[in-house]
Amino acid sequence: MGELITGQAATYVEEMHINTTKRYEICCITRDVERIVAQSGIKDGLVLVNPMHITASCYVNDLEYGLHHDIMAWLEKLAPYHGAEGRTGEEYHHHRTGEDNGDAHLKRQLLGQQVTMPVKDGRLHLGTWEQIHYAEFDGQRDKRILVKIVGVMAE
Repeated sequence: MGELITGQAATYVEEMHINTTKRYEICCITRDVERIVAQSGIKDGLVLVNPMHITASCYVNDLEYGLHHDIMAWLEKLAPYHGAEGRTGEEYHHHRTGEDNGDAHLKRQLLGQQVTMPVKDGRLHLGTWEQIHYAEFDGQRDKRILVKIVGVMAE
C-alpha cells in the first residue's frame, strides 16, 4: 500500500560551485545536496542534481575511492585523452575547433548527465550505499551544479 503525501507544492533551486584541483576528479557531493534539501523546507518530492557543464557528470554509486579510480580508468579506456601533449591515437574531430577536451565530452556521455533522487521526510532518501558524486573531466576552473527540489512543503 502506498502513502499519499499532501500539502502545498513548491520548488527550490540553488547552485553549488566547484573548482576541482585536477583535470579529472570525482567528488562526493551528498552532504552538500543534503544541506540544500534540508534548507528547502520540502518534505517529500524529488531532487535533481545537474552539472551545468557538458564535460562533467553527476551519478550515484558507492563512496569508495578504489571505485573512483576504476571508473576513471574505465572511462579512459573508452575515451582516451588526446590533448595538446600529442598523445597517440586518432585525434578527436572536436579538436579541430581549437579545443582539446573531446574525451571529456565522451566521458560525460558514458557516465551520464544528471541524477534525480527521492526526498522523504525532508531528507534525501538514499539506499544503503548510495552517494551522489560529481565527476569532472575538464577541470581546474569554476563550474556550477544545479540542485532543484520539487515537492510538497513541510506543514
